[in-house]
Amino acid sequence: MSDDRVNILLVDDQPGKLLSYEAILSELGENLIKTSSGKEALHVLLKTEITVLLMDVSMPELGGFELAEIVRQHPRYQKTAIIFVSAVHLTDLDRLRGYESGAVDYVSVPIIPELLRAKVRVFTELYRKTRDSEKLTRELERRVAERTAELEASMAKQVELADQLRETGRRKDEFLALLAHELRNPLAPVRNAVDLMRLKPLDADLRWSADVIERQTRQLARLVDDLLDVSRITQGMIKLRLEPLDLATVIAAAVETSRPLIDAQRHELVVSLPERPVHVRGDEARLTQVIANLLNNAAKYQNERGFISLKVEAERDLAWIKVTDRGIGIAPTMLPHLFEMFSQGERPADRTQGGLGVGLSLVRNLVELHHGRVWAKSDGPGRGSEFAICLPALLTAVHPATVHTHEQRIAPPPGLRILVVDDNRDAADSLALLLRASGHDVLTAYDGPSAVALASREHPAVILLDIGLPGMDGYEVCRRVRQHGMDAKIIAMTGYGHERDRRRSAEAGFDGHTVKPVEVSELLKLIAAEPGVPARPPAPVFLPASIVRRTIN
Repeated sequence: MSDDRVNILLVDDQPGKLLSYEAILSELGENLIKTSSGKEALHVLLKTEITVLLMDVSMPELGGFELAEIVRQHPRYQKTAIIFVSAVHLTDLDRLRGYESGAVDYVSVPIIPELLRAKVRVFTELYRKTRDSEKLTRELERRVAERTAELEASMAKQVELADQLRETGRRKDEFLALLAHELRNPLAPVRNAVDLMRLKPLDADLRWSADVIERQTRQLARLVDDLLDVSRITQGMIKLRLEPLDLATVIAAAVETSRPLIDAQRHELVVSLPERPVHVRGDEARLTQVIANLLNNAAKYQNERGFISLKVEAERDLAWIKVTDRGIGIAPTMLPHLFEMFSQGERPADRTQGGLGVGLSLVRNLVELHHGRVWAKSDGPGRGSEFAICLPALLTAVHPATVHTHEQRIAPPPGLRILVVDDNRDAADSLALLLRASGHDVLTAYDGPSAVALASREHPAVILLDIGLPGMDGYEVCRRVRQHGMDAKIIAMTGYGHERDRRRSAEAGFDGHTVKPVEVSELLKLIAAEPGVPARPPAPVFLPASIVRRTIN
């Protein structure tokens, strides 16, 4: 039993109190060590392991608080229980100081023997349990150390893998940007060729062929844009240009975007707008993209001569946009995964316009960036579907957009000297033909040095300049033209459409930046715009009266 005893150090400068401590605690059967000063106690502490330290607060030279602070600094006594004895009333600040110096309890004079024994017994038993578990603790520490080493090795591998994934992601983004550029380059002359065809009388078969080429070119361009948007969203690089919007304006732009596909399938489209305008704070281009994606889905996933409903509703501080169709519907098992990236449900083998499975994921992400939500519901295959978007509505009055029955067109004055620079000869020559058909004097160059020389000699009013030229790229061509003091309007026409590409072109001195393929009407607007003025003013609302139904809001 004696081998199992623990050391209890009693410290007090009054011999009578020491004897009383000893008499009270002797029943515990522990080893009691008595000291009459703080210094003497300190010497004992340096040589002996102490389980419980019972000492007076007020002692000459080295008081209880000071001794406790010294003890706590020694690693051996981090777990020693310090109990203070005080014959005077201690303030809350005194007690706080004691606890901060390491005390676990206080005992007041006169001491109640049973209470003191109970307090000390708690700490001695706790010490024994701790001591008995030390071997197990050391074993656990050994195992933890081994496991930690394994985890650190695993984490190092994960860090290496994360670096590899980041590098893969970077290369993926670079590949997508390059892919977009390489796909857009051939799209530009195809689109130009279609526009050239339309300038001449065509028989029914050729008109149909031109329509097919234009629709498929638009579809391919949209797929390229979706791929790049996926990359931008995953990198958190989508930036919204928020402003108060009348949803009627957004609806009109979306309908205009989706109209070729809807008309090609000969669907009936009904747009329901409330009598009172519904306003939101959003990015007009991105919200137009969202609604156009839903309209395109509705057009693709139902047979010809189907029905599409686009409805806008206001509910207190919320704006609802609902797109409903009577198409192939959605299986219940597919609904929870519908907005996931690259998610596609079952579809008939003859349905060839499926896309990449990123459109709905873009819809969800763009809606959430507007602090909204999107839902889909369907009664099952063959029973149609409905997509509902909920956005925060603006309650303050916003001047509504004017409704027009035709779009305003801006065209440059004829007779401008325009230099077209592109290493893709088909793209340069087809665009030159289109611009000449609009009454302009057009020059062409197929590389950077030729472009600089031709611009210096001919002084064109407008330069349509590809960026991805071999050798001397478009940025360098623009800088050299500016160095020669020419004030020509220089517009980038490129397959690179990332925000950093737009910033770089602006820094190089470009007046505008367009992404291939460019519609001729949009290009003419850009050429006609005054410097510093947006090339494309906000489009007026254009909704044919035949498809619009007004509902009381």
